[in-house]
Amino acid sequence: MDRHDLIEPTDSTDARLVAERDGVSDGWEESLGRQRLSTGATPGTAGDEPAPVRDHLDRLRFPVDEWRLTEASYGADDLGTTETLFAVGNGYLGFRGNVEEGRETHTHGTFINGFHETWPIRHAEEAFGFARVGQTIVNVPDTKTMKLYVDDEPMLLSVADLDHYDRTLDFQNGRLTREILWRTPGGKRVLVKSSRMVSFTQRHLAVMEMEITVLDQPAPVVVSSQVLNRQDGKDEYHVRSAAMGEGWDPRKADAFESRVLEPQSHWHGDGRMILGYRCANSRMTLAVGVDHLIETANRHEGLIDTDEDAGKMVYRVQAEPGVPIKITKLVAYHTSRGVPVRELVDRCRRTLDRTRDQGVQQQYDDQRAWLDGYWARSDVRIEGSPQLQQAVRWNIFQLAQAAGRAEQAGVPAKGVTGSGYGGHYFWDTEIYVLPFLIYTTPSMARSAMRFRYNLLDAARTRAGDLAERGALFPWRTINGHEASAYYAAGTAQYHIDADISFALCKYVAATGDDDFMRRQGIDILVETARLWTDLGFWRENGDGAFHIHSVTGPDEYTTVVNDNLFTNVMARYNLRKAAETVNRMAERAPDEYRRMVERLQLEPEEVEDWASAAEAMHIPYDEGLGVHPQDAHFLEREVWDLANTPSDRRPLLLYYHPLVIYRFQVLKQADVVLALFLQGDHFTLEEKKADFEYYDSITTGDSTLSGVVQAIIAAEVGYHKLAMNYFTQALFVDLADLHGNTSDGVHVANAGGVWTALVSGFGGMRDYNGNISFDPRLPDEWPSLTFRFTVRGTRVRAVLTHDQYEFTVEEGTEAHFSVRGTEVRLRNGETKTVPLDGQGPRIDAEKAFTTRGRREDGSLITASVPRSVRH
Repeated sequence: MDRHDLIEPTDSTDARLVAERDGVSDGWEESLGRQRLSTGATPGTAGDEPAPVRDHLDRLRFPVDEWRLTEASYGADDLGTTETLFAVGNGYLGFRGNVEEGRETHTHGTFINGFHETWPIRHAEEAFGFARVGQTIVNVPDTKTMKLYVDDEPMLLSVADLDHYDRTLDFQNGRLTREILWRTPGGKRVLVKSSRMVSFTQRHLAVMEMEITVLDQPAPVVVSSQVLNRQDGKDEYHVRSAAMGEGWDPRKADAFESRVLEPQSHWHGDGRMILGYRCANSRMTLAVGVDHLIETANRHEGLIDTDEDAGKMVYRVQAEPGVPIKITKLVAYHTSRGVPVRELVDRCRRTLDRTRDQGVQQQYDDQRAWLDGYWARSDVRIEGSPQLQQAVRWNIFQLAQAAGRAEQAGVPAKGVTGSGYGGHYFWDTEIYVLPFLIYTTPSMARSAMRFRYNLLDAARTRAGDLAERGALFPWRTINGHEASAYYAAGTAQYHIDADISFALCKYVAATGDDDFMRRQGIDILVETARLWTDLGFWRENGDGAFHIHSVTGPDEYTTVVNDNLFTNVMARYNLRKAAETVNRMAERAPDEYRRMVERLQLEPEEVEDWASAAEAMHIPYDEGLGVHPQDAHFLEREVWDLANTPSDRRPLLLYYHPLVIYRFQVLKQADVVLALFLQGDHFTLEEKKADFEYYDSITTGDSTLSGVVQAIIAAEVGYHKLAMNYFTQALFVDLADLHGNTSDGVHVANAGGVWTALVSGFGGMRDYNGNISFDPRLPDEWPSLTFRFTVRGTRVRAVLTHDQYEFTVEEGTEAHFSVRGTEVRLRNGETKTVPLDGQGPRIDAEKAFTTRGRREDGSLITASVPRSVRH
């Protein structure tokens, strides 16, 4: 037997090949922990009572509440996770859920979307065109700390005697609140209430409050409200944060070797502190201002001071029993790519002055009104499952916190809840987040597309670096320049061009925003189409098809391949849409067309080439196995026997050299299956089923970008139990820290995918070229599913039950779509119901079994597990 311990596939081997899919991570660099996932479902037959879905959370500590996440008892063992789960943000500014006292803490963090430092990428071996400048999000000065002392004893939760503890993130008012009844070492009872909010209506504003009431006896009370530059190692104990000195972890941000924030100014007076900084290399600038207000009938005094890296407002109070002390902390952050700090200081002052004039209650009222509107557009209701309902709303709330006020910045992979992936933007936004934004809050989607348009010049430069025409958007970036040092799983993912174009066309079709397309979006379509025709080639003496070689698809366990199916079908869409849009502009908007032609120096022959290349695009298909190969040579490899891979050797990327992984049929995340969803109108149901069954057993799930897509296609082809398994895994990725890295920040793409799995997977919604249709797959366990979608300014409420689909226009003029071929047209306030004959095909197996079989040349596909000696 050779070193791979080859196993010939048999029926029992096929069963083993359905590998545990307890995945981890979002990109090549992620994945460290794993936990066996299960919904608790048991095999059954049609007519069996559906098994209850396993609840992944400790409900004594995290009770079920459909509109809140509450921590009912303090825990110190998972601080990194809870700091992420209880983070608050608005898409521009984000606070991790660190405790007010400043410790105990896993990772301190305050982040501003796009505010970053640059650093030189050092390659072990240089080559032309490699990324040269890295970018990492900066941990901006922390304003959350409000240290409390009673009788000169600090309140530290890790050792405190607590009679009561409650911390709650409210999805309806966007506030994080905490209530503690603390028994001091001297036996005095102290009630401490606190609140933290990052405003959705004032982009640069955060509001914090702390109210302390000594209940039994008089006591001296001290509150030290602080601003700390933690990025450069300055904290209240003058030690570097633990998060800055941890060992290697590819999911985390790169550590800086020298000072990042150069002090530019500091000032204090009348309860206000303002500090200003400039990044050493990127030269971005920042100012932070803090106002303090105290309300109490107790005798008190205040002392204030600042230096270059810290500021303190200290209140000393002689507290009487039952007399509350309320301290309000108003915080303003302003940043820029180069505006002088003194101007940002003035902006902070204006924000704080305005907030003082309006009052704190006005901020709370405005926040609630903003979120009322958000939930009216975005809420998804699962009847009869409050634990799932809570998790769904937590995920949807995270999308607001990641994108609500991003405003022409991107949506980072972790939002503003952590420094994971260095604060970079990936294709995650366009494929997993944009669909949610397009159909619920189109203005946010437009902002995200504007961000990509603003990076177009840098993308043109990047294409030139790789000897291509047109534009190549960076695989990972903050400032528009490629920051991926590993080109095989980074720059080679050319499909990002098609992903961006796909999202752009979906946005325009769903909103009717032709003005954006004609003035700006068309530039993206033209330049990306140019890249595909230059990158690909015609095989004149062969099959006469158009081919694209040496690219990497979404699956980062298979790199630099020829004719990756996902890349080819998405490039085909990109090319077709570019040609169609240019021709439509020439007919319907001749003035904009002429300006575009002049601006882009577009030749008519180019448009013809795009259409021809799209029509002739090579789409791999294997007649022998009846599946679409992931790429031209994918089926030539042997299968990685995931079922017999030791659990302590997962995820694979941490235990096997990339070259070992690249030699096998094994997937990090859905690749062909994602194409089946995004370009589903080009595949038959039979093809989707065959492809899903083939790839499901060799997909590790080592990426959180995989489960939601697998849930959607599993539901469509009939594997309804497996669809629920995948959906549940995705739903609790962060809430239950199923992938062991929630401490790095929320998996924002997964959160967006949760909405898509509900609406497109179970709700059956598809949008092909602006034509909305529904073919639902409601789970047996759910009596009904309710969601909203907005198309061309009209919001529709959809209520799906097992025997009908009901639609109501809640806002707007009219809507039209189809349900399993039945046309539906609705006007404002009108309701229509479409009867349903079942919920599509039903396959009761909980795993997708497939026979490996033989290749077209007759050779047998075998399965094996390569040895790993790493411990």
